[in-house]
Amino acid sequence: MKSNTHDARQPRIVVIGGGTGLSVMLRGLKEKPLDITAIVTVADDGGSSGILREELQIPPPGDIRSVLTALADTEPLLEMLLRYRFHTGTGLAGHSLGNLILAAMTDITGDFVTGITELSRVLAVRGRVLPAAHQAFVLKAEMTDGSIVEGESSITKAGKSIHRVYVEEPVEALPEAVEAIREADAILIGPGSLYTSIMPNLVVPQLAEAIVESEAVKLFVCNVMTQPGETDNYKVSHHLDAIHAHIGHHLFHYVIVNNSEIPIEVQNLYAEKGAKAVQLDLEEVARHGCQVIADRLVLFQTYLRHDAARLSDHIYRLVEDWMARKE
Repeated sequence: MKSNTHDARQPRIVVIGGGTGLSVMLRGLKEKPLDITAIVTVADDGGSSGILREELQIPPPGDIRSVLTALADTEPLLEMLLRYRFHTGTGLAGHSLGNLILAAMTDITGDFVTGITELSRVLAVRGRVLPAAHQAFVLKAEMTDGSIVEGESSITKAGKSIHRVYVEEPVEALPEAVEAIREADAILIGPGSLYTSIMPNLVVPQLAEAIVESEAVKLFVCNVMTQPGETDNYKVSHHLDAIHAHIGHHLFHYVIVNNSEIPIEVQNLYAEKGAKAVQLDLEEVARHGCQVIADRLVLFQTYLRHDAARLSDHIYRLVEDWMARKE
C-alpha cells in the first residue's frame, strides 16, 4: 500500500536538455500526473536566439520558448503564434514571435528568469521551466584532431569528430535548478543533440554535481537517429560513454531506446543528410550498469520523432516503480 506522503504529491521529475527532442517528449509528459521541472541549455548562439543574445545581452530564448510552448495549456492558434517565424522585414526576418515575446518579458520584468515565470503563468504552463544558468555562456569543443571550435552553432558545422565540449569561463548554475535536482524523485536526460543540447547543461559544475549526488532514479532517452557532424556512427553505448567521460560517473539506472525498424524509405531520406538509426549494442551498454527499456518509440510525419505518448508511459511507469520500491 502506498503511503499517505506519496499520495499527497505528484512525483517530481527534472528533465534536462534542449532542442526539438525535449519539446516533443514534454508534450507527452505533461499529460501525466508529474511535477515537471525542465532545465534548459543557455549555450545557443545561432539564429534568432543568437541575435537576441548578442543584441539584448540576454540568455538565448529559443530552447526556452520551445519548452514553454510544449508544456503550455494553450489554444492551437496561440501555439502557432508563439512558433511563428518572420520571413521578411528588416531586422525581423528569421525571428520567432515567441522569442521576441520572451525577450520583451525579460525587459518588462527586469530579469530573464522572472520573465520566464511570468510568461509561464500567462500560458498556463504545466510545470516549471528554468535556464541552466543565469547568463549565457560560450560552449567550446575540442575535436579529436586537437583543434578547438568556439560557439555551439559552429561545432556541428565544423564537420569534425568531437572529443569533448567545455566552457572556459566560470559558470554559476541557477540556484533554483540545483535545488530542483536535489528535490527530484526522477532525473531524465535526453533526447536531444548530445554535444550541443544535453552536454551544455552537464558542463555546468553545480548541475553535474547535484545529478551525481542525487538518489533519484536517473533515466536516459537515447536519440533515434545519429546527428551529422555530432554523433556520426554512434551507437547507444557511445552516447553513454560520452556522458561518462564528461562527468566521470555512470549516471543512469535506465536507458530508453527505440527498437522498431525504420522504414527503408525513411532511412534513405535521412541517409541523404548523413544520418542513420542509432544501433542498440546491449553488451556495451551493460558496462554502464543500467537496464535497457526497448520499445517501438518512433513516429514519422515529415521527420522522425519520438512517440511522445508511448515514451511518457514508460517514463511514468519507471518513476512510479522506483518510488514504490523506496517506500
